[in-house]
Amino acid sequence: MSYILYGHRRSGSLAVELALAEIGADYEIRDIDLATEAQRDDTYAAVNPQRKIPALVTPAGETLTGSAAILLTLEARHPDAGLLPQDQAARAQALRWLLFVATEIYPMVEINDYPERFAPTPNVAPGVREVARARWRVRWQIVEAEIAGDPYLLSSGFCLTDLYIAVVSRWAQQDAWRPDNLRKVEALTVAVSKRPASAPVWARHRPDVSPDRFE
Repeated sequence: MSYILYGHRRSGSLAVELALAEIGADYEIRDIDLATEAQRDDTYAAVNPQRKIPALVTPAGETLTGSAAILLTLEARHPDAGLLPQDQAARAQALRWLLFVATEIYPMVEINDYPERFAPTPNVAPGVREVARARWRVRWQIVEAEIAGDPYLLSSGFCLTDLYIAVVSRWAQQDAWRPDNLRKVEALTVAVSKRPASAPVWARHRPDVSPDRFE
């Protein structure tokens, strides 16, 4: 049996699909169209009561949710894929920055995309969005300063946190600001998009962000 990944193009499911590709696992994609709010359907709620994507059903029939949690579970179940370093100090840094992006940056994306959900009145929604974007930028600059490898996060080489950084950094409508301010993040994204296993997946999800754009 194969994994079943519920997701949508350019969403957080991209990080999970990249990891599955790097592992070399068999998987099936079931599209949940965010444009039609298919994630809110009762049919999908039977898979994930949170009504969010991604969700991953394992070959054993378990359902996993939350992109960071799924990535860590895949690493634990496929240790030979090298998604995290064996060195404990390097591994700790990979986990540190994976969780930083998941908890400190990812939430800013929802506020940017749907500021009305967080605004006490509609007239202040634009201001809420600007605050989220400002915090998004500051927090990405923290990550930028910590990238120790060339081009990956860790000097020891590729890890699953690189996948997560590459995916999440594309969001929040920051294409004009990012290239001049997050040069290491951009180089990391290029490297991920060119990895033999990841390249076909990246091209299908992000044809608008080809490696050639950064060169």
